[in-house]
Amino acid sequence: MTLKSILCIYLAAIFPSIICADSISVGISSLSEPNDTILQTPSELKEIVVNATQSGRRKLRTGTNTEIITSAELKKAACCNLGESFTTNPSVDVSYTDAATGARQIKLLGLGGQYVQMLTENYPNFRGAASAYGLGYMPGPWMSSIQVSKGASSVKNGYESVTGQINIEMLKPQNDQSLSINAYANQMGKGEFNATGNLHFGERWKGGVLLHAENSFATHDGNGDSFIDAPKIRQLSGMTRWIYQGDRYVMQAGVKILDELRESGQIGHNTEHLLNPYTISIDTRRWEAFTKNAYIFDRENSGNVALILSGSLHDQDSRYGKQFYNVDQKNIYASLMFEQTWRETHALSTGISLNGDYYGQTMDISRQFSEVRHLKENETTPGVYVQYTFTPSSKFTGMAGLRYDHSSIYGSMLTPRLHLRWNPIDELSLHASAGKGYRSPHPYADNTWLLASARSILIDEDLHQEEAWNFGGGLSGKFHIGNVAFDWNAEYYYTNFLHQTVVDLNMDPHAAHILDLTGKSFSHSALAELSMTPISELTLTLAGKMDDVRIDFGRGVEAKPLHSRWKGLFTASYAPMMGLWQFDVSLAINGGGKMPVSYADKGGENAWARTYKAFPQLNAQITRNFRHWSIYAGGENLTGYRQKMPVIGAGDPWGNNFDATMVYGPIEGAMIYVGFRYNITKY
Repeated sequence: MTLKSILCIYLAAIFPSIICADSISVGISSLSEPNDTILQTPSELKEIVVNATQSGRRKLRTGTNTEIITSAELKKAACCNLGESFTTNPSVDVSYTDAATGARQIKLLGLGGQYVQMLTENYPNFRGAASAYGLGYMPGPWMSSIQVSKGASSVKNGYESVTGQINIEMLKPQNDQSLSINAYANQMGKGEFNATGNLHFGERWKGGVLLHAENSFATHDGNGDSFIDAPKIRQLSGMTRWIYQGDRYVMQAGVKILDELRESGQIGHNTEHLLNPYTISIDTRRWEAFTKNAYIFDRENSGNVALILSGSLHDQDSRYGKQFYNVDQKNIYASLMFEQTWRETHALSTGISLNGDYYGQTMDISRQFSEVRHLKENETTPGVYVQYTFTPSSKFTGMAGLRYDHSSIYGSMLTPRLHLRWNPIDELSLHASAGKGYRSPHPYADNTWLLASARSILIDEDLHQEEAWNFGGGLSGKFHIGNVAFDWNAEYYYTNFLHQTVVDLNMDPHAAHILDLTGKSFSHSALAELSMTPISELTLTLAGKMDDVRIDFGRGVEAKPLHSRWKGLFTASYAPMMGLWQFDVSLAINGGGKMPVSYADKGGENAWARTYKAFPQLNAQITRNFRHWSIYAGGENLTGYRQKMPVIGAGDPWGNNFDATMVYGPIEGAMIYVGFRYNITKY
């Protein structure tokens, strides 16, 4: 691949409509998804449809260590939202933060989602207050692909990537005119409906509309502790987006709105007798808008100037029993970029950016007495970056970047990053990376999950900005044994924190201390993966991952609690009869780990065990495809494993021992679902 092609891919990731010098529209998502190619020659042929099937997960062999999860991979599970999109991915883990609100967090390289920079089409999104439930704000049918970049990532998108970036590519209005509908229902009484469509107005203007609705019509309490196993969620969201494609000027713009209500706690059908039930409600309204503009002044050498603007308003009112936390967050982001290549060997990308986060918070998080507090957190951070890419041949790529940012709260930040990739032969690729990342802590917005407990929340007044180095590398390749093709990958990453805001649950089982790191904090993450295709319709994948995460809270280095030390994953995908049927199975074995320090109950025994053991999770789905539609049915957690006592002190939620945050595994048992997809395209 030439440097010109590489830069075109990077540019097309931001502006997927940009046409490269060879007159081929290039985009990361288009490289990764199955395509239907239409060839029409009126004098000879009416229509020929060529179906090209590619792997649902692919690795880019240029630049950063990036894996692409395509729409084909997303359809191997129900994938109702972003948080449910990593079932078949060994790199990304998704877990619940508590047993009451349904808040999910991702883990990459063994560390929490706050150290992963979340992007939507290469602009930062789901920050701060939105991070707790942001994985549920992106419907699965709206996404065309997900790019997972591990380790230090490009400096183009900011300084916040510590363990990596996750970029979501959504359905594009410049795609073929189409209408798609997806409906889903499960045995727990949850239903979802999605509709997306594109319209073309002449050669230059295209528009798209995306709609989503979900509702929980029933409650379930499988273990009989009076707390429902999953929150009732009512969510409505919609988005419209437009694109103008000129000869040299390209513009995209979009607006998204969301309204969601989460209700949980003692609201099930067996709680009518309770005089003072413990209830949780989280009411969220969110608005987003963005625009991207690019002027291409040198198409032959990928010369362009681009401007990205985005903004969001996040208004969330939360009540946990008698406590409440209301937050109004505003975010603005701007990035002006210049890119140019020379002789297909040298490339330069440089630009300036501005990010602003403004929080208005009102809260009463004291269970003992009324203590209403008003708190503002305002941070404005301008920055500048330069990134140089050297590609002497298709076998080697070196990318070095440096950016400088200045926070209105924490001062100057210098972010160096380096990526090297060498492909000595077509069947082997080696990569290495090193870089630094920063993150501004927001102790209340980042840790609302702690409110689902009776713990006192104690926060240090002087918290430093989080700062960490990340080093990693690996190698991947392919080989054949007879007619069987094998793809393999092995990698290792080390993250070392210089400053970190940590949550100490071991100092006191009735308190959560949010404080600055006093000692060491680091993680080692290793992954090995092997995929094979014994026959053309069958793909098997076996992966294993080890995560060693340790923190010194001032008592010596200790393993991070509520964190599984290892994970094994097996997936099988079988598509016989030219894809008319699709069978998908994934089995994950999640390793054991430590629990936070417990208190003694009335009998003198620990309220919960000191450790937890490994547990399995089995998911399966069957899909029948037709010309314009498909039906699917499947199940999640078919092994039926569930954590026995996810809510501590459920019998007295107003007492000092109540705690719904001691969660390490599934809360619900086996779940069965059905759904259908309908798509019609006008060529």
